[in-house]
Amino acid sequence: MSTAAGLRVDVLGVGVDAQTLERAVETIGGWVDGGEPNYVCITGVHGVIECQDDPELRRIHNDAGMVTADGMPLVWLSRRRLHDSRVERVYGPDLMLAAFERSEVTGWRHFLYGAAPATLDRLADNLHDRFPRARVVGAVSPPFRALGRDEDAAVCDCIAEAHPDIVWVGLSTPTQERWMASHVGRVGAPVLVGVGAAFDFHAGVKRQAPLWVQRSGLEWAFRAASEPRRLAGRYLRNNPRFVWLLCKQTLGRRAVAWNARNHCQ
Repeated sequence: MSTAAGLRVDVLGVGVDAQTLERAVETIGGWVDGGEPNYVCITGVHGVIECQDDPELRRIHNDAGMVTADGMPLVWLSRRRLHDSRVERVYGPDLMLAAFERSEVTGWRHFLYGAAPATLDRLADNLHDRFPRARVVGAVSPPFRALGRDEDAAVCDCIAEAHPDIVWVGLSTPTQERWMASHVGRVGAPVLVGVGAAFDFHAGVKRQAPLWVQRSGLEWAFRAASEPRRLAGRYLRNNPRFVWLLCKQTLGRRAVAWNARNHCQ
């Protein structure tokens, strides 16, 4: 499967773009230049497993303009399936920084949606210090509950009045994916990007795993140790299930290929 963002690899029914960080930023830039409404899902094992039990969430991922591999297991799988070692992890925090760096030249306007007010303040300050020519034109910290219709309309108006090019959505999976799918084209911004914990990392509220831990595929263990109550159970459930389902998918593909070869002989 191919999209405007590149080739997609089927990972348990979720199409994941075989991507590099540079190409992902270029894709976003093309949408900004063309004023084309799109949203970006940055997904890992957790997101793929969530999609197994939620067909609507799986549709949201597959309808996204781009779905990047947040975790190394998806990167390794994409490299293996496509025989392409150039496929990279396009991690939410990295994509955010790369887009802000590019915007110092392009003039892209950014809006921040998610996290607590104090976190947003620190995030905006840190981004300004690091990228002084990048423009954060607004920020909203939503309540930890579903918004009423009037509240949601007010948020849409607030974002649209700021005229951003990119809205960074710092909620959790699957909340941010549902929000983007229901608001794409409604908030006056060409691009919505769900970056999860990137707000907390770049605000300095939470520690990010060292680079060697990220590259080794062990970031899940680092995060589980950092937030055991919230994340340990998730990883202990999701990781074994992901491996099991992936083995079933791989065996199924091989069986189909074997039958096809024998049928043709």
